Amino acid sequence: MSTRSLTPTRLVVALAAAGVIGGAGASFVTASIARAAAPASVAGAPAATAGMAAPAPAIAPTDFTQIVQRHGAAVVNISVSGMKKVAGQGIPGLDPDDPFYEFFKRFAVPGGQGQREMPMRGQGSGFIVDPDGIILTNAHVVQDAKDVTVKLTDRREFQARVLGTDPKTDVAVLKIDATHLPVVPLGSARDLQVGEWVLAIGSPFGFENSVTAGVVSAKGRSLPDDSYVPFIQTDVAVNPGNSGGPLFDARGEVVGINSQIFSRTGGYQGLSFAIPIDVALRVRDQIVAHGTVRHAKLGVTVQEVNQALADSFKLDKPEGALVASVEKGGPADHAGLKSGDVILKADGKPIVASGDLPALIGEASPGDKVALEVWRHGKREEITARLGNASDKVANATAIDDKAAKGRVGLALRPLDPQEQREAGVEGGLLVEGTGGPAAMAGVRPGDVLVGVNGMPVKSIEQVRAALAKSDKSAALLIMRDGNRIFVPVKIG
Repeated sequence: MSTRSLTPTRLVVALAAAGVIGGAGASFVTASIARAAAPASVAGAPAATAGMAAPAPAIAPTDFTQIVQRHGAAVVNISVSGMKKVAGQGIPGLDPDDPFYEFFKRFAVPGGQGQREMPMRGQGSGFIVDPDGIILTNAHVVQDAKDVTVKLTDRREFQARVLGTDPKTDVAVLKIDATHLPVVPLGSARDLQVGEWVLAIGSPFGFENSVTAGVVSAKGRSLPDDSYVPFIQTDVAVNPGNSGGPLFDARGEVVGINSQIFSRTGGYQGLSFAIPIDVALRVRDQIVAHGTVRHAKLGVTVQEVNQALADSFKLDKPEGALVASVEKGGPADHAGLKSGDVILKADGKPIVASGDLPALIGEASPGDKVALEVWRHGKREEITARLGNASDKVANATAIDDKAAKGRVGLALRPLDPQEQREAGVEGGLLVEGTGGPAAMAGVRPGDVLVGVNGMPVKSIEQVRAALAKSDKSAALLIMRDGNRIFVPVKIG
């Protein structure tokens, strides 16, 4: 499968804007950064000028050959195939120039001629973490796959079972029926330092067991819609097909799973991102034990604190996570967090950038208590919150049925979470969880995604209410259904 890429605009926005908090056995040191000894003085050569600093010793490049030789056999190639539903490209028997062609194309019934299934094939990488055939890779590598084939470096191939996937962290766990397999030693991203040498092994563009190297550029990066993952940023060359492959440190331990790239072209342009192995192992343990993954949720929307906001809130410096909104009935709401609070610490760990908070919450489990240090009204306060389950829809469907909407409409809506937005291919939008009255009579169905009212885009319940309040006898709802957008007129009851 292709390595996921991020557009420049999305990445810049993600690094600066709000995020929602709800994508070792090494017994050796194979290589290290060696410092060359200072050259000995040559007889007759002039002595160093007094007061001049001696030149810094050179740093020899890291030799990764031993890592590749010892652990390359534990890196696998993954091929997937399946069928994927796509919007129909044409209406059989109808000329594209026919005036009714576009009408039938847009309003074709779900499952009818407006949709079709297309063969889907892709490639990715993975690595063996258990000699009995447990393999880690990316969730997006095996998404929509019916058949998953794992190929080892000795050219043997196995049909793999997908034990489970976790789209929130983009981690998947596979199982093949084999024993006594080579495994990679596992390290920890916590010990990784910016500037350290790292290398990736994978199958870019299908070229199996390719090795690329670089350095750690940054740690704890927050990317769009991946608030549960504090990514490792590197300059290692990662391309489509590298997804799911291991990122090794100079000690030969796996510290991450290569997952995403930042690119204007779809190929490597100097920025690649890996999921910390610590995150992946927590996901693996839950999938192997229970088949599912549970994530903790605080229930707030946060944004970055810049200098202007720091001045406004009388903070010493622009740090922390500014609470923009609090999910009604969620853990933060029960704990007493309010919009305008600035979260400075979580369990004693400082929150420097807003993306630090979801990463810390992601390390916890539902039901855990977290001690928050909050800046409120010019002073520090301590608040303890019991984290909820990210799978719970606390802010469940909100009924659009009040005086502001001028009567009964018959819609029960809730905001889409980031994963649902990705699947629907929309930014914002509201999921229809229930219908009745006028909406049901008009043909709106549970599972539809409401993206606009009367020609205006809507991303919140409040925007829907405001738009309906301005409607007279009917409202035109823009609905996304099975990849198609249609307007549905609904009478205001």
